[in-house]
Formats: sequence, structure tokens, C-alpha cells
Amino acid sequence: MALVAAMRRETNDEAAGPGSEGNSDMTEALVGTMIVLLLLGFPMMIPLIAATMVGFFIFFSGMKPEIMIQQMIGGVKPVALIAVPMFIFAADIVTKGHAAERLLDLVMRFVGHVKGGLAITTAATCTIFGAVSGSTQATVVAIGSPLRPKLIEAGYKDSFTIALIINASDIAFLIPPSIGMIIYGVISGTSIAELFIAGIGPGLLILFMFSLYSVLFAVVNGIPTIPKASWSERLKAMRRAIWPLGFPVIIIGGIYGGIFSPTEAASVSVAYALILEVLIFRSVKIREIPDIAMSTGLITAVVFILVGAGAAFSWTISFAQIPQQILGSLGLNEAGPNMVLVAISIAFFVGCMFVDPIVVILVLVPIFAPIVDGVGLDPVLVGTIITLQVAIGSATPPFGCDIFTAIAIFKRPYFDVIKGSPPFIFMLLLSSVLLILFPPIALFLRDLAFR
Repeated sequence: MALVAAMRRETNDEAAGPGSEGNSDMTEALVGTMIVLLLLGFPMMIPLIAATMVGFFIFFSGMKPEIMIQQMIGGVKPVALIAVPMFIFAADIVTKGHAAERLLDLVMRFVGHVKGGLAITTAATCTIFGAVSGSTQATVVAIGSPLRPKLIEAGYKDSFTIALIINASDIAFLIPPSIGMIIYGVISGTSIAELFIAGIGPGLLILFMFSLYSVLFAVVNGIPTIPKASWSERLKAMRRAIWPLGFPVIIIGGIYGGIFSPTEAASVSVAYALILEVLIFRSVKIREIPDIAMSTGLITAVVFILVGAGAAFSWTISFAQIPQQILGSLGLNEAGPNMVLVAISIAFFVGCMFVDPIVVILVLVPIFAPIVDGVGLDPVLVGTIITLQVAIGSATPPFGCDIFTAIAIFKRPYFDVIKGSPPFIFMLLLSSVLLILFPPIALFLRDLAFR
């Protein structure tokens, strides 16, 4: 704090500091820079870095540029971020292997025969696979590819099928491990272990809603059911899926059993994925591992550049007291906890309709941090709601990232992909309202494990 105060005095002395009018000018300059560069087609890391440089070199002219580099490096220094590439690597290995197919077969044997059973299987498998990948896009690829043909063959409309797959993948962002929760936890200083367990309740709530809607859809549209599996078939499916089901046992059980931290759990998940797919299932060859690692490395590089740029950008706007200005202009400084949660939900939902989820978390969390602290909201509840909104926005038009993943995987036009989404988006937004009104949906398991 002393360092920040000293730097603020230095800036005010040498550059006259951006007063209240200067803050407004700076806000307009930062937002304008980002919008122009986005419209020109630059990837999101460029607008973030460029806006940060505008703040440093125009409005903080007396400040040394090395400070910006320090903030970027500091953004990627937290040890917890090691979990991000590890979970991505584990998800890449499993996606290329047979684990997803075995989980799918297990769920199918138990619920496939009920009305809407295949659609319920899709939502349930996305939920279980979320405990492996922690990524909505990986879930779309791993679960959507084998299930879409089966759903269409069973009589489901393609618009319903694609919308179900895209939106059910949102559950993967809530069920631990969640990459979004890791990023939020690092930025806000919130316990990642507590965030992980808080995501389970909302994830199961969404699964229930999607399953109920799947039953109603199947009844209304006369979707036929498949023959009920025998217990011998179910036992066989259980034996085949016992190894993939080890992922949630190891990750969740290991963390809350005190065996290892979330970061260590990420490393264990990679080791387990390698043992599973290379040695036991033999679905992935040793020679393929470098290519998988290269793919993970490219994704990780993008994530970490975004995190570093976001850290510098967040520091810039915080130093200029822009969050206080924005929140004051919106009247949130006098709002109650529920109104703050509503404002957070709207901001993150709308943001992720246009921009990558990680970027939205990096930019908006520091803006809302002062008011969250001021009204005494539980940061775990806030993190769960933010993660849910980020997941919803990722599957919502016009630019939700999962939409474009589905376009690439299913080779369908944009409007065909989004046509069936409104009912699912409505259910997801309803789950957000329920989470705000009834926080124990998220906090009950957290309190049970940590209080």
C-alpha cells in the first residue's frame, strides 16, 4: 500500500494525475482503444495490452514503463495457475482417448430407456465429463461428436440436439475442476478448493432442469425410447467406466480429503489420464503425446498472455480509481447485496456474449471488487455466480465461444446452431435467479466441507 501511495504521489506530481475529469477521459480512451482494435479484428490480447499502454504512456506519463511489465509478470506468477495447463493437458489426452465414450455408455445403460433418455444421457455425460475437463469447449468436442448423430437418428431435431450439447457443456464450467474458477480464485484471492465444491450444487440444478425439459420435449414430439438395458449390460458398462470415474474421485476426493491441493490435483489428473489412455485403454500412443502437449502449450500460451495482459490492465484501472467511478455512476455504492449480484450477473452475462470468458473475468472482477467487499458478499458465492454467468454467455449469441466451437465441429451454419438455444438459456438464467435468491444452493456443500 505504501508503494502504491508513493507511486500515486509521484504520478500526481509529475503528470498532474487524472482527476475526476481525467478519469472520465481515461475511461473513454481505454474503452475506445479496445473497441476500435476489436472491430479491426485483433485478438483480445492486443486490445488489452494496447489499452494498458494508453493508460501508462498518456495518462501516467511520469510512471516508469517497467511497472507495466512487472504487473504482467506478477499476473502469471501465482502458483495456482499451474493447474490451468495441467487440467487442459489432461482434458486433451482424455478427449483423444476412450474415457468419454465409456462414460456415455454407462449413463445410456441406466437412463436411455426412459422418455427423453438419450437427451438426459447427453446432459448427464456432459456433467460427468466436466469433472475430467473443466472446459466447456472440450466437452462440446468430446461429448457432442459421438452423441449428435445418435440424437438425430433417435428423432430429435438437429436444432434441439446442438442447443442441448452446447448448453449442457456449461455444466462442465461449474463442476470441478473449473478453469474459470481457477482464474477467478487467483484474481480475487478466493480459495479455489471452496470454489470447486460450491460449483457442484448449481451444476446439479442445471442438470435437473435440462433433464426435465428433455422429458417434456420427448413427450411433446413423440420421441421413441430405446429398449431397457439388462442388469448384465449395466454391470458391464460399470466395469468399463470404472477407470474414467476415477477422475472425480481422485480430484474431488483428493482435494477435500486433504491429500493434495487443487494445483497438485491437476498434476495427478495428468498422470492418471496418461495411465488410463496410454497403458490401460491403449487408445493414445506414446508418439502422440508430444503433439497433444504442443496443442496444450498453444492454448496455455494464449491463456497466460491474456492473464498477464489482464493483470496489467486491471492494475491500471484500479490505480486510476476507474472502478469506483463506474460503480458510483451506476449507483451501486448504495445498493444492497442482491442488487449487486444482479448487476454482476448482467455484466458478466453480456460481456461473455461478445468476448472470451477469461478476458471478461480478468477485466470485470477488479471493477466489482470494491463493491463486493463493501456490501460484505461471500466471495465464494460471487465466484460461483460469475462462473455460471460466464458459462451461459459462452453459449449465447451473438459471439459465445461455444457457438463457434459447435460450428467447427458439426459443420453447421451459425443460425442453425443457435436456433434451439432460447429454452436452454431461459433455464440457465432461471438457475442464476435461484442462486441469488437461495445462496445455499452453492454454499451448503462449501459450509459442510469447510465450516
